[in-house]
Amino acid sequence: MSTSYKKEVVNYRDVDEDELLKKLSEEELQRLEDELEELDPDNALLPAGMRQKDQTKKAPTGTFQRENLVAHLEKQAKEHPDKEDLVPFTGEKRGKVFIPKKVVDPIMENVTLEPELEEALANASDAEICDIAAILGMHTLMSNQQYYEALASSNIVNKQGLNSVIQCTQYKPVPDEQPNSTDVEETLLRMQRNDPDLLEVNLNNIKNIPVKTLKAYADALTDNTAVERFSLVGTRSNDPVAFALAEMLKGNTTLKSLNIESNFITGTGIMALIASLQSNTTLQELKIDNQSQPLGNKVEMEIASMLEKNTTLLKFGYHFTQQGPRLRGSNAMMNNNDLARVIRSDHHSDGSFTLTLSVPELERAFGKKFKPKLTKPKTKKVKTAVVSSSYLFSLLLLLFLEFYPQLPALCLPFLLIISRHLFSSQQWQIWQSFSCSS
Repeated sequence: MSTSYKKEVVNYRDVDEDELLKKLSEEELQRLEDELEELDPDNALLPAGMRQKDQTKKAPTGTFQRENLVAHLEKQAKEHPDKEDLVPFTGEKRGKVFIPKKVVDPIMENVTLEPELEEALANASDAEICDIAAILGMHTLMSNQQYYEALASSNIVNKQGLNSVIQCTQYKPVPDEQPNSTDVEETLLRMQRNDPDLLEVNLNNIKNIPVKTLKAYADALTDNTAVERFSLVGTRSNDPVAFALAEMLKGNTTLKSLNIESNFITGTGIMALIASLQSNTTLQELKIDNQSQPLGNKVEMEIASMLEKNTTLLKFGYHFTQQGPRLRGSNAMMNNNDLARVIRSDHHSDGSFTLTLSVPELERAFGKKFKPKLTKPKTKKVKTAVVSSSYLFSLLLLLFLEFYPQLPALCLPFLLIISRHLFSSQQWQIWQSFSCSS
């Protein structure tokens, strides 16, 4: 069928349309025009002239006369016979006649009270009567606050009487929070000068800080040795700011708390921040919750795995949506806090110090159980030793050389934490280069 149609179409390719139109008569041209006319009879929004063809050939007989048209329609309506009713109307009433019930007024019983109560009620004010009625169980005469205050005290709480029934409790207006008074430019200059008095920088809820200025803050924090707390809550920070902060954490050694909640940072920026913690050992608190977009399950799993590799972060502010990453993150923070509690050092004037380690913490750090002596009761004890810094330095080097292949995974962070807190700068550089080469 399709091949024959194609053959027929091929035969009419070289036909001259102008020649065909010249050979048509006027009637044939009119018929062709009517066929090509685009009409839509189903579209009720179009006028009647555009929904159907004009098939009226009769010439108009005169102008429009409304009275004649109405008379003609009435005449047709009268001449048209009515349809017979299925149930003819006879005017007969059926059913029972509705008789309203008589409402009997309740009989008010005369209650006789004692003379003292009669006198008290007779002289009581409207507010006092409402208060007593509310205590007796008519709660609608008082608000909840007035009702419980009336039960707790012997004083009259309802001072307005029946006028307080329709009034709601007046709550105290809460004043708006004062705007942040931090001078952005001046604080940035102080950070760039490494001002030792500038320990905390709070830029919360300052909306008009440019991204370039926020990046300048991150660059200034890289070499700053004074600022310990930095907060950027509600500053409309985005991923470029997060990337700048991630680079800052790789070089900063004094910042302990970073708060970037309630911003426009996506999962990519958050991942960069968490990944930078592997190069930072001083940050103890990080808050990233309440971002404009949810991070997603994949990002949360990556965050949990990175938190498990970190040993210095103690507080992590983020509400995981899935139970798995939430449990892994909480366990990682718990382990970091346990490791932080392992060391209790009190330095002495002669250069020595007191190292206090509990038995459960030692067992958790070294991954094995310590058996108590039989002559002593089985109680958790505290072992105390007073050693010098050089002696402990030599001891840790010997432990690392002798038992490095057999050391448990938890023992390595334990050694690093002790060496970081107790060694001098020269000893720490020797120890760090030695451990990295091993």
